[in-house]
Amino acid sequence: MQGTLRKMTSSLSDVVNYALPVGEQELSLNPLIGKHLRLTFTGNIYCDACGKKTKKSYSQGHCFPCMKKLARCDMCIMKPETCHYAKGTCREPEWGDNNCMVPHYVYLSNTSGLKVGITRHTQLPTRWIDQGATQALPILKVKTRQLSGLVEIALAELVADKTNWRAMLKGSATPLDLKHEANSLMPQIETRLAQLIEEFGNDAIERLDESVVDIHYPVDNYPTKISSHNFDKDPVVEGTLLGIKGQYLIFDTGVINIRKFTSYEIMAEHE
Repeated sequence: MQGTLRKMTSSLSDVVNYALPVGEQELSLNPLIGKHLRLTFTGNIYCDACGKKTKKSYSQGHCFPCMKKLARCDMCIMKPETCHYAKGTCREPEWGDNNCMVPHYVYLSNTSGLKVGITRHTQLPTRWIDQGATQALPILKVKTRQLSGLVEIALAELVADKTNWRAMLKGSATPLDLKHEANSLMPQIETRLAQLIEEFGNDAIERLDESVVDIHYPVDNYPTKISSHNFDKDPVVEGTLLGIKGQYLIFDTGVINIRKFTSYEIMAEHE
């Protein structure tokens, strides 16, 4: 099987089911755990947007011209509070309408510990799975991506907003009472929420009362020491597949972040 990589697709069940997109095909991964898998980088990278060959990947799979012009590659994607759509300077207003000016969730999750995060309303539970969360709880629904970023900033003063990926890959985090955590955090940002409602409207922020989602990953063995594979340094990644968590394949030889190598052309072979 040969083609360009995209981030692994997943579906939530008793254990997360994963598939690896390779070009137009998908390789089902759960059945390969415990077996030998080899991924070989051909040396070719094709832009995820325009399809042109590029020597280097920018913004997870784009050529330099697309990285400079596409809204999905703008800094406001990483820092949504800096959204400039309202100023009329969005690179692609139609893309912004469909992806940013839509409802978003603010959530608490347990990855390497308690963290706050945001995601588009269509991306649950995918976002949690991609981050390797073992528990997740949506706490607020807001009108736009920018607003979700502004709320996240307020919560990030109290809890982490990033995952320690090395710790996440060493096993399941100690279970947390996310409902209790939410009840403790929300009163501390009441003033900021009131300011945002006054600025963006009474319907800008909706408080949620959802159930905690538990997520289990297909992992036979977690590594005690983390070493990373990198196609840019070694074109062949192979070994016994021990498990999958987040966007990482866990081999007995090391781990690899599949999302990091979006648009890299690889050949996948397995027993």
